[in-house]
Amino acid sequence: MNSYAVILKWTGRIDSGNAQSVESESLSRLSGSAGSDVVIDASGLDYISSAGLRVILRLKKNCPGIKITNVSPEVYDILEMTGFTEILTVEKAYRVVSVDGCEVIGEGFNGKVYRIDGDNVVKTYKNADALSEIQREREIAKLALILGVPTAISYDVVKVGDSYGSVFELLDARSFAKILAEEPERTDWCISEYVKMLKTVHGITVPEGKLPPASAKIRAAASRIKGILPDGLGEKLSGLIDAIPGSDHLIHGDFHTKNIVVSGGEVLVIDMDTLSVGNPVFEFLNMYNAYIGYSEYDPGVVLAFQGYDQETARRFWLGTLKEYLGTEDDAVVEREEEKIRVLSYTYLIDWSIRHYGDGDAETRAARQLWTDRLVSILPHVDSLVLDVSPGAADGSLRVAATTDRLDEVTGYVNSRLDAAGCPPKAKMQIDLAVEEIFVNIANYAYSPGSGDATVTVAFEDAPRAAVITFSDSGKRFDPLSMKDPDVTLPASERGIGGLGVFLTKKVTDSVTYEYRDGRNVLTMKKIF
Repeated sequence: MNSYAVILKWTGRIDSGNAQSVESESLSRLSGSAGSDVVIDASGLDYISSAGLRVILRLKKNCPGIKITNVSPEVYDILEMTGFTEILTVEKAYRVVSVDGCEVIGEGFNGKVYRIDGDNVVKTYKNADALSEIQREREIAKLALILGVPTAISYDVVKVGDSYGSVFELLDARSFAKILAEEPERTDWCISEYVKMLKTVHGITVPEGKLPPASAKIRAAASRIKGILPDGLGEKLSGLIDAIPGSDHLIHGDFHTKNIVVSGGEVLVIDMDTLSVGNPVFEFLNMYNAYIGYSEYDPGVVLAFQGYDQETARRFWLGTLKEYLGTEDDAVVEREEEKIRVLSYTYLIDWSIRHYGDGDAETRAARQLWTDRLVSILPHVDSLVLDVSPGAADGSLRVAATTDRLDEVTGYVNSRLDAAGCPPKAKMQIDLAVEEIFVNIANYAYSPGSGDATVTVAFEDAPRAAVITFSDSGKRFDPLSMKDPDVTLPASERGIGGLGVFLTKKVTDSVTYEYRDGRNVLTMKKIF
């Protein structure tokens, strides 16, 4: 809207009795205003008949860009039913919600989430003109839900102060940040659930073109800070980032403990406006900054933002990294963390310059700290790809081969199947086969020791098929060499073992085994 908009304020009822006078008055207001934007403010309009609709049509002939704002639900229904919402811009009136005194249960880059009553929360936006932003996030959230992300969908848009908000139903929602701050004894539980959700997100394949690449922002940041790095390091940094393989896997982009909530006993991830696709390392750079990076110079930052101290943040971060990587080896964790820190400091330096310019003494000191640490790490880092990356570009998941990880495996496989449009019957049969094979590996591959298993999901066309591969470095064993059990015998006369593999062969179209590079590799295919 330009600064010369003409506002036509329509009130009460417009019907055959007064439509002509409303039209005459409106045309009089528009006289001499050629080229101006025209807005009908319907905040006081209670009813409009077909006679009033014809007035709108005649006004639109003279003013093609005319729009109607602050439309009540009743009047909006009339405009929608008659097709007017398709031929001109019609904006609903939004109910007003106050968040004064409300509990903050979540916070992201673009806004805060407040609890407004026992059942509902509202996400407010920092941008005063947030309607297009809200619409985009609602569409992204719908996509995420369809793809298998446990999240909440906004059911209403409201006015909050000078901006807008999205309303969600989240029963008794508590953020992980609140749990960590108030119940530190539940830290291990939070880490476990947090990583399960993270792997679910990273295991999802996004259809091409639906979301932007996560790499774009950090590539741009590396390019902008190149000039402040010592000779050669800027080029090395850009080269390392360019070498990170592309991926069509989901990245949340703001995955911290204020955006993970428990609602009605279910763990959900909220704040969908930062979704993208890419390698998991791009997720971890933002996570590191949320827990460590922003507060490395000033420890009070994490307390102010997350609600818990730096020690808690560090414990949670390291626990998450170990759980995700599937290792307790501190040397491995330190090596992988260095890769993440290279990207984290790149982002932080660029963020500081873009937001604060030269800044004050504190800003400059923090930026110098990040720069010094980047310069000290970068020379001996040769790759930024995490060595163990569940749900990375190859579509694989690596987990400890224990039966308590079965839900994680089936959840990961199902997210891939859902994204590929696998029918329910085929999905159920695949679930059965996945359970039988993984439990078999968990129980026998490493007994009495322990180890990991890798699951890879791929797809073929003509005919469309899911190809699921299991590999482990346990004892060499070909399960297909076992004789099929005689299922006609009564249970008391059957031998032990073999039934799981038998069921797998029955519900899939093919099963093959090979021993390759010191690993058992079993591949099953299901046409759907």
